[in-house]
Amino acid sequence: MAKEPMLKFVTVGRDMPTKRSADVRKQDFDEIYAEFAREKADEQASRCSQCGVPYCQSHCPLHNNIPDWLRLTATGRLKEAYEISQATNAFPEICGRICPQDRLCEGNCVIEQSGHGTVTIGSVEKYITDTAWEEGWVEVIKPAVEREETVGIIGSGPGGLAAADRLRRAGLKVTVYERSDRAGGLMMYGIPGFKLEKDVVLRRIEQLEKSGVEFVLNCNVGEDITFDAIRGKHDAVLIATGVYKSRDLQGPGAGAAGIVKAIDYLTCSNRVGFGDTVEEYESGELNAAGKKVVVIGGGDTAMDCVRTAIRQGATSVKCLYRRDRANMPGSQRETQNAEEEGVEFVWLAAPKGFAAAGDSVSGVMVQKMRLGQPDASGRQSPEVIEGADYIEEADLVVKALGFEPEDLPTLWGAEGLDVTRWGTVKADFTSHATAIEGVYACGDIQRGASLVVWAIRDGREAADAMVEYINQAASVAAE
Repeated sequence: MAKEPMLKFVTVGRDMPTKRSADVRKQDFDEIYAEFAREKADEQASRCSQCGVPYCQSHCPLHNNIPDWLRLTATGRLKEAYEISQATNAFPEICGRICPQDRLCEGNCVIEQSGHGTVTIGSVEKYITDTAWEEGWVEVIKPAVEREETVGIIGSGPGGLAAADRLRRAGLKVTVYERSDRAGGLMMYGIPGFKLEKDVVLRRIEQLEKSGVEFVLNCNVGEDITFDAIRGKHDAVLIATGVYKSRDLQGPGAGAAGIVKAIDYLTCSNRVGFGDTVEEYESGELNAAGKKVVVIGGGDTAMDCVRTAIRQGATSVKCLYRRDRANMPGSQRETQNAEEEGVEFVWLAAPKGFAAAGDSVSGVMVQKMRLGQPDASGRQSPEVIEGADYIEEADLVVKALGFEPEDLPTLWGAEGLDVTRWGTVKADFTSHATAIEGVYACGDIQRGASLVVWAIRDGREAADAMVEYINQAASVAAE
C-alpha cells in the first residue's frame, strides 16, 4: 500500500519561502520572498490535513479548492493542481502574492487551531502558477464558439480583468476602457513591486490581449468618450473603476507643502520603477530620499507607503495609527516586514493638525489615544488622552486613510445610475446588475474599498450574469 502523501503536519513543520534579509531587500523594489523549490512546495503542501470541512476554502472569497490543489501538488500532479486553481481564480499567482492569507485562508486553517502552524497556502498557490507560466501551461483563451455580441468594461483593475477573462472564455468580444496609460489599475500603480512585481501583471494583460481583449488606454469616460456612447457600442457594460478618491484630513496646517496623498505617492514610485520620468519625483515632492517621513494610517496602503519610503532612502519612517497593533486593519505579516526594514510604529496616536516651517510641513500634531468601549463594528473606540499632545517631526507626511468613490453619475452624466449613501454604485450583490438595463458594477466601486480577491470574485460573478443577460436577449430576438 502506498504511503499516505498527506497529513504530515505532525512531523513536518511550517516553513515559508526564504525571505531576503531586510538590509538587502530595502535597497530595491524586488519581491522579498524567493520561490519554493519543487521539493519544498511538495513538502509544505503535504502538511494539509485534508479536513472534512475545509475552513480555508470557505473563508476564501473565491472558494478556491485549496485542499484539492494542495494534494495534487504533494503528489507531483502540478499541472492538474494549476488547472484546479485556475478554475476558480483568474489570477492565482497574484492572489498568492498579495492576499492577506493571515486573515483569510491561512488564518482559518484547522491545523493552525491545533497548534501545528498553518499550511503555507499562499506560497504554494504562487508556486503552482509561476511554474505553470514557466512550463507553458497558461494558454491563450480560445472560446469554443465566437459570438458577435460585445461587452464594454470600464476599468482594468482586478475586477475588470477577471470579468474580461471570463467573458472571453464565453466567446464574447470584450473592450476594456482604461483612463491610465497602462492597464492593471491599482495592481499596476497602487501596489509596490516588492509585493507584486509588474511583469506578473503584464503577462496576464498580454495573455488577454492575445486572447482578443481590446484595451483602450488613456480613455477618461466623461471626457474622451461619454458613458452613453459606450453603452451604445456594446450589448452590456461593466463598471469596474475601483475607488480612487482619497479620504482627506483636515486641521491646522493641512495645506502645507509636503503633505501628500498615498495614491499619488505610490503611483509616482511605480512610474519611476517603469522608467518613466516623473516631475514630482525629480523635484522631491513625492520622493522620500533624505527626509523624515510620517505615514498616517494602519491599513495595507499605509504599509505599502512606509516600505516604499524606506527604499527611497528616508532618514526615518514612522507610521501613526490611532488604535493598537491588535486592532489595525492591515496584514500582520506586512507589519512585521515593515518593522524588519526599519519602520517605527507609533500606536494609539492620532493627528490633529500639522506644524509648518514657512510653507512646508515640519511635523504632525499628535494626540495620544487610549482604547475605550467597542463601537458598532465591535472594535474598541479610540479616546483622546488629554494633555498628552506632542509634535512628531516630519519633512514628508503621507495620508493613507483609505479611499472613497468618485461621483460617477455627475462625472459621466449617467442619468439613472443610482448610488448608495456611501457613493458606491448601487447594484445587486448576486447579479451585480445596476438600475440601468444592461449595466453592471463590480469590485470596489460597488462594495467600497476592499481586497483584490473580492474584486476578482465580483468580476467573475458579474461576467456570468452578463452572459446570462446577453443569452436571454439573443433568445428573445430569435423568437
